[in-house]
Amino acid sequence: MLNRILCVDDETNVLQAIERQFRRKFEIHTALGPEAGLQAVQHDGPFAVIVSDLRMPGMDGIRFLTRVRECAPDTVRIMLTGHADLTDAIAAVNQGNIFQFLTKPCRSEMLARALNAALEQYSLITSERELLEKTLVGSIGVMTEILGLVNPDAFSRAQRIRRYVRQLSERLQLPNRWQCEFAAMLCQIGTVAVPFEVAVKRKQGLPLDPTEQEMLASQHRLGHDLLVRIPRLEGVADMVLHQNECWGPSTTLTPAQMMGHLLRVALDFDEQLVLGATPEMAIAEMRSRHVYNPRYLEALEAVQVEEASSEVLAVKLAQLRPGMVINADVKSKTNLLLLAKGQEVTDSALACLRRFASGAGVQEPISVIVPPVVAERQAELAASIPG
Repeated sequence: MLNRILCVDDETNVLQAIERQFRRKFEIHTALGPEAGLQAVQHDGPFAVIVSDLRMPGMDGIRFLTRVRECAPDTVRIMLTGHADLTDAIAAVNQGNIFQFLTKPCRSEMLARALNAALEQYSLITSERELLEKTLVGSIGVMTEILGLVNPDAFSRAQRIRRYVRQLSERLQLPNRWQCEFAAMLCQIGTVAVPFEVAVKRKQGLPLDPTEQEMLASQHRLGHDLLVRIPRLEGVADMVLHQNECWGPSTTLTPAQMMGHLLRVALDFDEQLVLGATPEMAIAEMRSRHVYNPRYLEALEAVQVEEASSEVLAVKLAQLRPGMVINADVKSKTNLLLLAKGQEVTDSALACLRRFASGAGVQEPISVIVPPVVAERQAELAASIPG
C-alpha cells in the first residue's frame, strides 16, 4: 500500500518536528510553502496523504488543498492550523474536501491516529476504484463478446471502429481517450434489437421498408438507453447517442457531441472501405460532403488500416489464434455466418468455431490478416518449440 505523506507548511521548524516524530512510522516528505507543495505533487507524487497548514502567505491552505484535489483527487487531505475557528473549518471542508481538520498544537498521538486513518481511507478509495475499473472493463468485454455471438457483422464493425478511434484520439490528443475507445467498442450494441433478416438485407443492399429503416436509424438511441444505466458509462452513452451528428462551421457541439461526431467520422470511413474504396478515396469523398470536422479528417489521413502492414494467410481452424483479423466471412458448412470480415479473433470466438466444427462443421481454409505483433508472437512460439 502506498504510504507516502507530504507535509506542507511555511515554517521550517514545524516541518522538521513532524519529520523527526514520524519518519520511523511513515514515509514523510516535506515542502516549504504551497507553491513547493504543488510542485512536489506534480513531480514527486503520488502521495497518499497531504497535511497542510491553513495560514500560509500567498496561497492559504484551503486554496492549496483545493488545487491538490484537482490534480490528485485520490489523495486524502488533512488541514492543520493554529488559528482554527468554525468559519475556517467549514470553508476547508466545503472547498477542499478535507478528511480531517486538526488544531495546533496537535499531540503526536492524535496526529498519528489521523495519519493512519487517512492512509486507510486512501487504501479504500484506490481499492474501490481499481475494483470498479476492473468490473467496468470486464462488463464491457462481456457485452462486446455477446454482440459478437449475436451479430458477428456488428461486432466486426465495432472492432474496426475501435481501432480507428483509438488512432484518431491519440493523434488529436483528446481528453478522456478511454471514453472514446469504450464508445467505439459499444457503438453497435443497439443492433442487438435489429432482427437478423433486417441486418442481412442491409448488408446485401436490398431495399428496406420504413419500419426496417427506423430500426436501423434508432439503434444508437437504444445503445444509449442500455449504456446509460451502467455507472461511469454515462459519458460513453452520450457519445453513442450522438454518433450520427453532423459538423458545420457554425455548429456549437457539446463535448459528448464532438466525441459522437468522431464516431461518425470513423463509421463513415469504415463504410467507404467496406464498399471497396481505398483510404485515400474514402477521405476525399468525405471531404466533398462538408459535414465532417476538418481536423478529424486530417487526423484520419494518418490512420493505419490493418491490411496495410499485415500478412494475409489462409489457415486451418487449428491454426487460428487470438489477435488475428478475419479477412473473409467465416461460415459453417450449412452457410451460417459465424465470424464476419474484419472481426478480431478472441478466445470466445475460437470456442464458438470449435463447437460448430464438432457439429455442423466450419468451412476451411479461413482467410485471416495477421498483424505484426501477432506474427511476432507466433514466431517466438515456434522458436521456443524444441526441434
